[in-house]
Amino acid sequence: MIYHITAFILGGLLDLIIGDPQWIPHPVRLMGRLIAWLDRKLFLPGKSVKEQRRTGRLFCFLVLFPVVLVTALILVLAYLIHPVCGVAVETVLTCYCLAVKSLRVESMRVYRALKQGDITASRKAVSMIVGRDTESLDEAGVARAAVETVAENTSDGVIAPLMYTCLGGPVLGMLYKAVNTMDSMVGYHNERYENYGRCAARLDDIFNWLPARISAGLMILAAALLGREFDAGRAKKVFLRDRYNHKSPNSAQTESVCAGALGIRLAGDASYFGRIVKKPYIGDDTRPVEPEDIPRANRLMYVTAGLMFLIASACWLIPILLIRGF
Repeated sequence: MIYHITAFILGGLLDLIIGDPQWIPHPVRLMGRLIAWLDRKLFLPGKSVKEQRRTGRLFCFLVLFPVVLVTALILVLAYLIHPVCGVAVETVLTCYCLAVKSLRVESMRVYRALKQGDITASRKAVSMIVGRDTESLDEAGVARAAVETVAENTSDGVIAPLMYTCLGGPVLGMLYKAVNTMDSMVGYHNERYENYGRCAARLDDIFNWLPARISAGLMILAAALLGREFDAGRAKKVFLRDRYNHKSPNSAQTESVCAGALGIRLAGDASYFGRIVKKPYIGDDTRPVEPEDIPRANRLMYVTAGLMFLIASACWLIPILLIRGF
């Protein structure tokens, strides 16, 4: 157990230090290639709803099974070589499961472009972290999109992988990342994926149900700890009112807290693949969204992640201390 808590803590620290360097091969990118390849091979247009859903379930199995198997084999082989090798490999895999620094880095690229007055560069930067069309977004729209991404990914990019890696090590952490990656690639409500991607979307909803609500609670606490620019009372009020203002049962949980904490309005109609998608608003339009809301959202994310990291580490350390009689 001491090996796992060591790897968990070191993996979290490693993510804060190096994040996701583009020159290092990342398992999530490999997952993406596997998902894209299977999508091309398995998807057959013109099939019935029943057949598409059956194929979608097969698709999910063919993605998730090798991810779990390969991760488990890598860990077992590493620990068989030597415990130090096992801890080192588990540390790296844990780091791969997390996305704290990379989320900040990508969103702050948007912020810097906005501060330089380069709307074209800011649209391009935000297009790398959102699924909506960004070509016609104004400054406020770009900033809003970046804030929404940080808020939503505080749950599924930070808290959820922390929770699952704490509970089941990198095997469960990588399983979660595979589910989340599948949803981001095939879990769309459109003609192609409505039925074929149904299983992937449902799995993502299930895996994120509890983490999204834990994230919201921790984010409210983070707003209280940060003070000054953040309003924890308003965050709780908006959360209770707007946490289901989204098609997904999970996405608005943290977005509502962030909107309330910052005193801004998020969501609303957005364009996807050239089509306007109607969405309810989240939060109150007490002031315009501004570029400075991006680093504010990141501060909220970092403190929320820190709280979860402390809780997760305690879940490992307390049993060890009890077993050793402290």
